[in-house]
Amino acid sequence: MTQALDAIQIETAPNPTASVIWLHGLGADGSDFVPIVRELDLTDCPAIRFVFPHAPTMPVTINNGYVMRAWYDIVATDLSRREDEAGLRKSQTMVEQLIAREKQRGIPAERIVLAGFSQGCAMTLQTGLRHPEKLAGLLCLSGYLPIHATVAAERHAANQQTPIFLAHGRSDSVITIDRAERSRDLLVEMGYSVEWHEYVMPHSVCQEEVEDIGRWLRRVLPA
Repeated sequence: MTQALDAIQIETAPNPTASVIWLHGLGADGSDFVPIVRELDLTDCPAIRFVFPHAPTMPVTINNGYVMRAWYDIVATDLSRREDEAGLRKSQTMVEQLIAREKQRGIPAERIVLAGFSQGCAMTLQTGLRHPEKLAGLLCLSGYLPIHATVAAERHAANQQTPIFLAHGRSDSVITIDRAERSRDLLVEMGYSVEWHEYVMPHSVCQEEVEDIGRWLRRVLPA
């Protein structure tokens, strides 16, 4: 059994009835997106528990084997040619445990949003499309669809209609926008409802994006 991940938790009000599990990017940790909670306009949303887990530490090949927090190894600059499928699937199990923990605390799956930035975005899609219960939404920032060749066979019908927010920076040099556009097109071809956003920014988050995220959360997590 994989050990449960430590996480930072913030509740917007007592007795939350919805959860957002937010996965950070390579080399960061759960604290990376904590400040965004106070920046989001969550007017008319229910009390929400934000969960910001810390990824495990591992050597990352592309960074000369330096040990850092990562959801999976990056073995080459061409993210689509050589992927750490075993690492992706191991972290998928960890994210599933986070979902299960929220359900144990009384939050039904359809009131849980999976969110992530960069590697966290990849893990959101890796886990969310395969999850056997409908989720409230998938919030996918500055990332891509990993091991895409397996999705058609492994995806679960429960999340076929789940809203997907997919956003990217036009000047992203870490994960170029064409990679995100290919991911978007693959998802659309498979019949998913994708809300696409692009911004004048690098591999980061901008204020316009924060405002769009708030609007989307108010829609998928109504009071």
